[in-house]
Amino acid sequence: LTTQQVNLRLILVSGKTQDFIFSPNDSAMDIAKHVFDNWPLGWEEEQVSSASILRLIFQGRFLHGNVTLGALKLPPGRTTVMHLVARETLPEPNSHGQRNREKTAESNCCLLL
Repeated sequence: LTTQQVNLRLILVSGKTQDFIFSPNDSAMDIAKHVFDNWPLGWEEEQVSSASILRLIFQGRFLHGNVTLGALKLPPGRTTVMHLVARETLPEPNSHGQRNREKTAESNCCLLL
């Protein structure tokens, strides 16, 4: 593991984990495709039909496909933990619309169990 490489530990909803090595230039979409193409042994029950529905969650937020690891300013040489989930679409930043406007005190963050 050089300083130019990022060690990612991906966690599935089931709690299974796997470590992967990526470069800072790799985007969330690149990572999803790599994981899909190199699906770990032991993850068979979680196998998905397409790389396009794999999403990364970092610090409680979904990463959009074009976000690179370098843009996240991850600490070099450390293992970074992200969640990997299967989800067709990402929530739009402003998709909460009218119904949540009255409840502005409410947090828009999600807790994944």
